[in-house]
Amino acid sequence: AMAERGGRWGRRERALLWCVLAAAWEAAWGQLRYAVPEEMPKGSFVGDVAKDLGLELPALRDRGVRLFDTGRTQFFFLDLHNGHLSMKERVDREEICAAVAKCSLNFEILVKNPMKLYRGEVEILDINDNSPSFPVMKSVLEISEYTAPGTRFPLEKAQDPDVGVNSLQNYECSESSYFSLDVKNGDDGVKYPELILVKSLDREQQAAHKLILTATDSGSPVKSGSTTIQIIVLDGNDNAPEFTQPVYKVTVREDVAVGSRVLQVTAIDRDEGPNAEVKYSFFKIPEKFDKTFKLDPGSGEIEITEKLNFEEQELYELDVQARDAGGLSSHSKVLIKVADVNNHVPEIVIMSVFSPVPEDTPLGTVVAIFNVQDRDSGANGEVRCSIAESVPFRLEKSFAEYYRVVTARELDREEVAEYNVTVRAADGGSPALRSSAVLALRVLDVNDNAPVFAEARYSARLPENNAAGALVLTVRAADADWGQNARVRYRLSEGRVRGAPLSSYVSVQAETGALYALRSFDYEEVREVGLWVRAEDGGAPALSSNVSVRLVIVDENDNAPQVLYPPAAPAPAPGAGWAGVELAPRSAEPGALPAGSLTRWLVVAVAAVSCLFLAFLLLLLALRLRRWRRSQLLAAGSGALRGVPASHFVGIDGVRAFLHSYSHEVSLTADSRKSQLRLSAGSCCDTLPARPPAEASGELAAT
Repeated sequence: AMAERGGRWGRRERALLWCVLAAAWEAAWGQLRYAVPEEMPKGSFVGDVAKDLGLELPALRDRGVRLFDTGRTQFFFLDLHNGHLSMKERVDREEICAAVAKCSLNFEILVKNPMKLYRGEVEILDINDNSPSFPVMKSVLEISEYTAPGTRFPLEKAQDPDVGVNSLQNYECSESSYFSLDVKNGDDGVKYPELILVKSLDREQQAAHKLILTATDSGSPVKSGSTTIQIIVLDGNDNAPEFTQPVYKVTVREDVAVGSRVLQVTAIDRDEGPNAEVKYSFFKIPEKFDKTFKLDPGSGEIEITEKLNFEEQELYELDVQARDAGGLSSHSKVLIKVADVNNHVPEIVIMSVFSPVPEDTPLGTVVAIFNVQDRDSGANGEVRCSIAESVPFRLEKSFAEYYRVVTARELDREEVAEYNVTVRAADGGSPALRSSAVLALRVLDVNDNAPVFAEARYSARLPENNAAGALVLTVRAADADWGQNARVRYRLSEGRVRGAPLSSYVSVQAETGALYALRSFDYEEVREVGLWVRAEDGGAPALSSNVSVRLVIVDENDNAPQVLYPPAAPAPAPGAGWAGVELAPRSAEPGALPAGSLTRWLVVAVAAVSCLFLAFLLLLLALRLRRWRRSQLLAAGSGALRGVPASHFVGIDGVRAFLHSYSHEVSLTADSRKSQLRLSAGSCCDTLPARPPAEASGELAAT
């Protein structure tokens, strides 16, 4: 059969190929329309999509053009090199569309940058590749010789899967003086042959008749199929069964349970005895119908043996035969209409998801495209789609059952980094059936956040004479962005300290923000350093922020006092008067000592206090000597203590200890805030001799 079909292709289908080459398309309602004959080989040209959409060939690749077939089998492919739509699989119209008058295959073309969806339709044109055929090559019909002329006998009809003029158009019967052929059109448009008895039969004259029934189509060339009808003339029984109705009609729901009773046909035979017994049967119905229904031969009840499906078959037309024991029969027709039931859940097919979505995406940008299908009909097949109002997206219906998801509000990755958008579909049935699908949309970060320091300003105290490379403090900045946009690096702003570049004093570690001292600071030279640290992210363009840092150098006692004023003079002559000096730290500024009168008054006051203190010491010494004197006189009177050293009684060591406790040093500078008073051991305790003069001792001894 396939070889015969391939041979026919070379002769007849060339006449249809010009339709393809002409690219019969139209851009109506945003659709591309093409037409090709069935049985086209793989790779056959269908249409020039690039030309019809007005796209240059490079744009097909640059804009990511994609082709989607709506069916489960992909019959077409789009060549991005030439923009042609071609056949991917050989298409048999009778296989995919059965007896449907117009057979169309739909596809979608998705174009990005900017996003646009085109819908296309390819009509599959029928070719006369099938001949009419009968279920059996030979059939037997038994007729009583008493059958009245004009009686009709339905014959088995032929099948032709082609459509239009290529389908079954007529029946012809071989010549006979007893029978004629009548062709009737059924409610479904199908032609039914019936054999009419023209004159009475006589079994004794002719016991059998042979007829040839031929079915033809109107294709080019015409095709036909034949079957042989063997008619046996029966003797006796003169009453055929009669159905109570010429046509039985019933409507059943498609979800009716298997085994359910649909209806009952009844035929009455007016004969008596065995000739009145009627048996029922289906009369030459299609094989798939015979698997769906069962007819009880005794009762005439029809029941369902296979689950019904409205989407596959809406109407069943069955021929029923009633036959008595004598061989007489009659026929009736049963029409079973299937009522649609909402038994199919809407199917959501995600065609494309454009993720991640940049957070600066303009409003109205398409981020996903999907379609929804419901195989039910009427209200049961009408689907409504929705998404939650809380997400920054909305649904827009493109055409038919196609939807696109677009941005409705501005996105901010720092607030929500990923959205799981649930698309919900509900049909119009009662109760409604629902389904859902989740679109995972990740928000792509855009560098829209500058680094932010943890503190508004930083400060640190650094002791002078620090080691070079010492850690001073660490500044930290965080960036709310993600990835490279959130990577923060630190650097110092330009500046100078005492004429030298700031970078020669301190440095900052680019990755951690640690601030290091590059040299040892001297409080007497630099007491405070102010600088700015910049934090910069890794975005393009980069964003940055600055923070001020204050380094306070802490003084340490690392310098001895130094005489600044008056200048050094030659050593004074013996017996010369005392020359007062003032002491100040080395860090004192030049001219600080003779700067103000306040310092001079302070010097005078300190000198006066020193003099009073010296006078007090002299008075105390005199009182001690007096007491010592008295003790000597008492010792001389007793005589027992003569020869004992006087120093043992006077207590010179105690006086020395006292003087030690009251000796002091005074250092003054021009800055009154930096005076110093220190009690020391080397002040004035040595002004008295450890022992009295020799002459005094002798004198006392003499006394």
